[in-house]
Amino acid sequence: MARTHAGRGKPATRDLSNTDLGRSGAAAGGSPALRGYLATPQGEGPFPAVLMVHEAFGLDDITVRHADRMAAAGYLTLAVDLYSDGGARRCLVATIRALSAGEGRAFTDLAAARDWLRETGRTTGKIGVIGFCMGGGFALLLANDGFDAAAVNYGRRPKDPGEALAGTCPIVANFGGRDRTLPGEAAKLAAVLDGLGVENDVKEFPHAGHAFLNDVETGPKVLRPLMRVMGIGPDPESAPEAWQRIEDHFAKHLNPS
Repeated sequence: MARTHAGRGKPATRDLSNTDLGRSGAAAGGSPALRGYLATPQGEGPFPAVLMVHEAFGLDDITVRHADRMAAAGYLTLAVDLYSDGGARRCLVATIRALSAGEGRAFTDLAAARDWLRETGRTTGKIGVIGFCMGGGFALLLANDGFDAAAVNYGRRPKDPGEALAGTCPIVANFGGRDRTLPGEAAKLAAVLDGLGVENDVKEFPHAGHAFLNDVETGPKVLRPLMRVMGIGPDPESAPEAWQRIEDHFAKHLNPS
């Protein structure tokens, strides 16, 4: 598994974006300079695969550590950088718009990254998707697009969830009860998935907030006091159980014994 240095949520450098997906992205009409971070399990493989979608702040040290964690659990994990062509300042608004619309370059890039994983020849053919914050919203929308399992962490439901989430793969989802950005979202998502007959395991952690799976605070320092007020930040008490739920879900659907 690739080693990384412990950071403070800073944007990933080119050294951390260690995989060039540009050819795949360009061929699919996506970002020509598409990159990502690939974390590889120990052993010969083949491995079940996981596509990881980062938070709104981008592919940073936190995302890299998330990917390393999944690789340590046995999954060939690709964290794609949706801001490859220009960074967060140039790409954030367009990426959020794509998420809201359910289409756009971000989805093209994610499809290219998924196909790249499949074409490595290093996977078992089973593939999951996991996302955090903004990435959780993408993971939710991708759950009916060729994935075998999805992990949604504090991701917002789409505008028309009944239509957008029909036929999704099994979903595990984690939310924080103190997350003021997504009040009551866990119960609302569970009700939609239950109504659609989608296998799901949705949990709200009462003492956690948004981004509680992160191991350090992220985002611009000037915004962090406001983020704390909004219930955004790490929760080391709730995170271990949430991570275990993710690993158990993927083990069940991507690596069955």
